[in-house]
Amino acid sequence: MAVIDSAYQYYLSTYAGSGTSRYDTHKKSQLRAVYNNIVKVNKDSPLYKINFTRDTGRFAIDIKEQARSIENFIAALSNNAPDDNAEHAFSRKIAQSSDEDAVSVQYIGSNMDADNSKQFDVTVERLATPQVNRGMYLAPGASDFVPGNYSFDLNTNLSSYEFQYTISGRDTNETVQRKIMRLINNANIGLNATLVSNDRGQNALSITSQQTGLSDNEQYLFEIMPAPDSGSIRAMRTLGINDITEMPVNSLFLLNGTEHSSLSNTFTVNNAFELTLKAPSAGGETATIGFKADTDAIADNVQSLVNVYNNMIQLGHNYHGSQESGKLLHDMESVAKSYFNELESIGLNLQQDGSIHIDKSLLTDAVSAPDARESFHTLNNFKNGLQRKATQASIDPISYVSKVLIAYKNPGHNFAAAYHSSVYSGLMLDTYC
Repeated sequence: MAVIDSAYQYYLSTYAGSGTSRYDTHKKSQLRAVYNNIVKVNKDSPLYKINFTRDTGRFAIDIKEQARSIENFIAALSNNAPDDNAEHAFSRKIAQSSDEDAVSVQYIGSNMDADNSKQFDVTVERLATPQVNRGMYLAPGASDFVPGNYSFDLNTNLSSYEFQYTISGRDTNETVQRKIMRLINNANIGLNATLVSNDRGQNALSITSQQTGLSDNEQYLFEIMPAPDSGSIRAMRTLGINDITEMPVNSLFLLNGTEHSSLSNTFTVNNAFELTLKAPSAGGETATIGFKADTDAIADNVQSLVNVYNNMIQLGHNYHGSQESGKLLHDMESVAKSYFNELESIGLNLQQDGSIHIDKSLLTDAVSAPDARESFHTLNNFKNGLQRKATQASIDPISYVSKVLIAYKNPGHNFAAAYHSSVYSGLMLDTYC
């Protein structure tokens, strides 16, 4: 497998399922600012040659994604302090559930709308479930299919797809099942296909929707129908994946004693609380949703900021010896070292490996003291410095990989290298263009 393909597969397997946040969407002005930063950074950048290895793409991808997580978290903090008020930023409200096993919560509203006394009760009666089509159990080594070319239609409530497959004389039941499993998974249409086994060692192809629940005007989330020719009908009868094994079900829960349902296990309440149902409430017990105390919320926000910093430091150590991780570590550690004494005085202690450990009791005392404004000022300086480094790393993660300098450009007499960042994009896209 080529290095470029390896980078692409690494990204898909490591980060594609991590999801996005509302801070991954941007206004035109923000996108324009990113473009201008790319032009500025690369206008006088030297020419160099990169020795692409298996770790090169992974290192750049990891830097890019860790930088994105830093930027997104800091954006979430700054969203609560449009006037750059450091105390407001770290006072971002954090919701909590008294029963995390049954339901978790995230506060997505504005601090200005938050009321610490606001709380409500949730009882989870039933989780939303997906649709499952589980086929016939077949002996893996046997050959129950007639060689030939076959097809079937797969319909969802939004689109229709046609899948074609060929069965050769060498195919066994298992190779046919795996062939169709790959077809469905590679199509990326919101379905997951797997092979399941019974106690007799037989395999069945199981197809599960990523979507859950069923609205009143829907009869299914997906429908599988063989092509009208006799061969495709016979092959589908052998596979058995056209029959619904488990119908999708909506979630059922009580909010302050009133019954509600949802198509998903994740939903919002009053556009402020994002609830995720995890399991039916044990014994019908009620979970109370409310806010953490202000000092606890501040400590958690600082801990989260330190966590995203420490993750980048750990990334540098993970690639020690194989890439220029020393430059990455130096850039990140320089942020903490710039405020070493101030951070230490409020409980943020810089460790020998460059990471930060928090003394929570000292931090709590610092942010609740009469002169807490100075402590918040220190935290804000650290936050802003970390954001600048993360933005630089996000714009050009290739600057941290091993490379050989070829020549410096003539300073001040160059065309803007607006597409320099395509070096990063090319790690995954060159062979697909």
